[in-house]
Amino acid sequence: MGYAGNPQHPEVQAAIEQAIVQIREAGKAPGILIANEQLAKRYLELGALFVAVGVDTTLLARAAEALAARFGAQATAIKPDVY
Repeated sequence: MGYAGNPQHPEVQAAIEQAIVQIREAGKAPGILIANEQLAKRYLELGALFVAVGVDTTLLARAAEALAARFGAQATAIKPDVY
């Protein structure tokens, strides 16, 4: 389609929406991975049976960053003489 990196392009969205409907009509279970909450809800409304809204590595990384931010200011640098 020529829209790599632009999943929200109207042509891409039309193709995804059409696919969800056709897959349901064929008696199969359509699903998709999408990080955009509005699009995830739209796909569920269209009949997607599963919508993955997060990637495990990204979720873990964000949680680790948040934890480090909460404790980072209190942590002291440890410089061991020997490893």
